[in-house]
Amino acid sequence: MSKRDELIVGLDIGTTKIAAVVGEVTDEGIDVIGVGTHASRGLRKGVVTHIDNTVESIKRAVEEAELMAGCEISSVYAGIGGGHIRGINNDGMVVVKDGEVGSPDIARVIEAAKAVAIPMDREIIHVLPQDYAVDGQDGIREPLGMSGVRLETRVHIVTAAVTSVQNVTKCCQRCGLHVSELVLQPLASAEAVLHEDERELGVVLIDIGGGTTDITIFVDGSIVHSSVLAAGGNHISNDIAVGLRTPSGEAELLKKRWGCAVTDMVDPEQEVEVPSVGGRAPRRISRRLLCEIIEPRVEEIFMLARREVEKTGYADLLASGVVITGGATNLEGMPEMAEQVLDKPVRRGGPRGVGGLEEMVRNPTYSTGVGLVMHGVKQLESAHLSQRHQHAGFGFRFKNWVSRVF
Repeated sequence: MSKRDELIVGLDIGTTKIAAVVGEVTDEGIDVIGVGTHASRGLRKGVVTHIDNTVESIKRAVEEAELMAGCEISSVYAGIGGGHIRGINNDGMVVVKDGEVGSPDIARVIEAAKAVAIPMDREIIHVLPQDYAVDGQDGIREPLGMSGVRLETRVHIVTAAVTSVQNVTKCCQRCGLHVSELVLQPLASAEAVLHEDERELGVVLIDIGGGTTDITIFVDGSIVHSSVLAAGGNHISNDIAVGLRTPSGEAELLKKRWGCAVTDMVDPEQEVEVPSVGGRAPRRISRRLLCEIIEPRVEEIFMLARREVEKTGYADLLASGVVITGGATNLEGMPEMAEQVLDKPVRRGGPRGVGGLEEMVRNPTYSTGVGLVMHGVKQLESAHLSQRHQHAGFGFRFKNWVSRVF
């Protein structure tokens, strides 16, 4: 069994599924050693609507992950999403005290950039520095140690509804889990899916889940925009259920097995069996008819995404194009439809850069779960680095004191 401090657990609390991913930190990187999933019964459009049902779903997913990993899970990095998420950019400026930028100066300028008026019913969950400027020289990624008298920064601030944050935390706590950090779901997905050069050149990540579609834009290596659309894979399934008069569960299966986002890609002669409601006999229909129901909804989702991207003003800075991920993007023809609507190069992205159960989690369905583990590992490394700097700083101050006294 692995040591406790070597294990990081990501908990993706989604509209259609709960996924728990257990990662082990090794000398080579991160190995996924356990995965647990369970249908999500207590969420709607990414927001908790039934505490008890959500708690039960989380318990089932965590138990499955514990069994596979052979460990006991006590703390998690939990994902949060939904239509209540808002992202804004803001600037901050401070005077550098000693003529050289130190860690306290960086902390102060970020604190200054955080000073924005937000409603009482919202709270800040992320403050993400984009870049820094020292004495007017901008485009600086790491200002630590630079000489100057004025330090400025631009940050991306992500806020969420207080009640939604509390409900997600409460559900985890009722399962006996400590929430190490709440992480924006598309931010976690980006961690697992995007390449560094894509972030540098400019890219938009479209994460299509069951209830929502998350849009995140990166330019020059930093996040510049985040937003949530209230449309996702469940809307496609609902259209199938209504259009073909079939139960919702069967509509979901039809979508996954026979669905295609581009009608012209399917054989017009191919037929599929559609179960009926109320005990009626199943019917056989053309697969093309099924795809004609799916295509308009998928086109609408990407059209909404295009409008959102164009509204930001960053549309011309996305040299890397678009990366789509999330469970709904497993649908055949998704990249092709995205390219048609968005008029940019598109690729379907899944988790990368992990070992262990790599084959199992390569599916876009696990992008957020694996990304949460990667985020947790980064936080762990950052904490260790900070401790080393503190020890080094104490040693330097002690040596200085000794030299002055003796």
